[in-house]
Amino acid sequence: MTITRAITRGGRRLAALAAAVAAAGLIVPIGYLASAGAAVRSPAGGEPKPSIVLVHGAWADSSSWNAVASRLQHDGYTVYVPPNPLLGLRYDPAFLRDFLSTLSGPVILVGHSYGGAVITNAATGNTNVKALVYIAAFAPARGETSGGILAKFPGSMLTPQNLILRPFPQPDGSTGEDAYINPSVFREAFCADCSARTAAVMAATQRPAALATLSEPSGVPAWKTIPSWYLVASQDHAIPPAAERFMADRMHAHTVQINSSHAAMVSHPGPVADLILSAAQALR
Repeated sequence: MTITRAITRGGRRLAALAAAVAAAGLIVPIGYLASAGAAVRSPAGGEPKPSIVLVHGAWADSSSWNAVASRLQHDGYTVYVPPNPLLGLRYDPAFLRDFLSTLSGPVILVGHSYGGAVITNAATGNTNVKALVYIAAFAPARGETSGGILAKFPGSMLTPQNLILRPFPQPDGSTGEDAYINPSVFREAFCADCSARTAAVMAATQRPAALATLSEPSGVPAWKTIPSWYLVASQDHAIPPAAERFMADRMHAHTVQINSSHAAMVSHPGPVADLILSAAQALR
């Protein structure tokens, strides 16, 4: 896989990625830097506790998981928050699969927004991934696109008039387009229940997503064979709540609904962490 652009946009590979994120204080590197992928044993010396991997989506970055990660760490879980290149499903699941290959023991894979499409593809065939958790996320079926799902359910503010497009050079020499949410509508579209100050910072630091993230079809979905959990955000203006409920029902996911914007992990980290912990407890 060619990842030249992913590296220039802040990606890291494998242990180098883990070290960089650890330096930012976003993970608990228990045994990781000394022995990549070492599992954390339970206090009783039984089966290892699952590692939890949090995957951000478009217009966010790893820091969006900070409050959730700290809660999971407090409960004794090893948490990894690798950056998502946001290049599209031809690249991003392979990037995550490489990262997952450095881990041993059971894994709970969590995705927000477009990160849900990434985990749907990255976990397929990985026997270490024991649970998938979707936080206001895309969970496409084979052949579906994120854009196609949005087209079926009206109400998304991710419309052409609310996006700013900027060109970038692709690894194959062609020119792609990155999409940013216009800062003038960012709070309403992405994080309406965050403070104006927090929303302004999130708008300024948003990670753009290549348009390919909306148009590239999904492969075989991991949720066909891996137990899934889903958090529906009932005030989501990015992915309509009706679309979220449809995807959760289709997966037969353990589902909760909260009164949240799209950025549930920022505005409601407690319920988000609780859902992830419920998935972890189900593995015992």
